Amino acid sequence: MASDHDSGLYEQAPHYHGHRERLRARFRDAGADAVTDYELLELVLFRAIPQRDVKPLAKELIARFGSFAEVIAAPSLRLREIKGMGDAAVTELKIVHAAAQRLAKGEVRKRPVLSSWGSVLDYCRTAMAFADKEEFRLLFLDKRNQLIADEVQQKGTVDHTPVYPREVVKRALELSATALILVHNHPSGDPTPSRADIQMTQSIIDVAKPLGIAVHDHIIVGKEGHASLKGLKLI
Repeated sequence: MASDHDSGLYEQAPHYHGHRERLRARFRDAGADAVTDYELLELVLFRAIPQRDVKPLAKELIARFGSFAEVIAAPSLRLREIKGMGDAAVTELKIVHAAAQRLAKGEVRKRPVLSSWGSVLDYCRTAMAFADKEEFRLLFLDKRNQLIADEVQQKGTVDHTPVYPREVVKRALELSATALILVHNHPSGDPTPSRADIQMTQSIIDVAKPLGIAVHDHIIVGKEGHASLKGLKLI
């Protein structure tokens, strides 16, 4: 495992202290839009790696994973594959990811879900779009369509998650939920629903409907965007 303090990984340069201050000042004065993805990563890594130029490391992370969002959402084990990414640096990125999820979830909790659909989509993408394995998440709603609970019911492989309709509905009854939104991710990046996705959704609807539980939608998220089965008129 690489150590954050392995000074041999990147050459220390006398200019990096000045670079840090200039970058912080640009962020402070001009805002987040004034910095690139790798520069935003630098700002996060400054605290974890105080005595080394982290620009090469930030650029390497972007090259490996693709974007700031994909870096902070990457599994810890994969982050540690990058030289220079020790425990402190990985933890710092995971704190940022957790903060982003909490912020997005807070926006969903503020008001009825169906009147804040953009916030729901933002939350689902933040929570799941960049995961490397499929996850099946349930948003449980009350009669006012406000969020009661948000739970990951199943985790699967890179292209499959087992879902049991009766278990989904059983949990909804336990929470006194009157409606559900189903969410899962496609690690391939393409959110296009598969035949199995459509069939599974219909199975849950068939079990839930006689018990007075509505399925408002099934959202699929991926790096390339999202798909709504209701929007596509597939349910």
